[in-house]
Amino acid sequence: MVDLLAVAVSIVAGIIVLSPVLWLVGRWLVGKEKAKFTDAIMIVMIGIIANAIVGWILSGVLSFIGWLLMLVIWLYLIKHFFDCGWLKAFTIAVVTVIVYVVIFVVLALIGLAVFAIV
Repeated sequence: MVDLLAVAVSIVAGIIVLSPVLWLVGRWLVGKEKAKFTDAIMIVMIGIIANAIVGWILSGVLSFIGWLLMLVIWLYLIKHFFDCGWLKAFTIAVVTVIVYVVIFVVLALIGLAVFAIV
């Protein structure tokens, strides 16, 4: 069963922490005309909801298939909302993860990592 409270908390945390990073990386790689902050919010919201549903349906032995499906869904969301190709969407996703990890490490080093956990 999908825990709706956990999904709601993940969405709020994702909007606060992940959306700005995704938006900034998107603006850097596709330009400010294509990467709007509202688009980054939609990517994160739909991605987290899709992740909860896919994780619920494809759990256990099928979790690897679920992981691959989620990778394609996240890339498609970036591609669709930021109006770019698959390779650019992949680049945005990788750079976003790198920037997010760097921010998390810096916050952990100064003792604020609890606020960066999504």
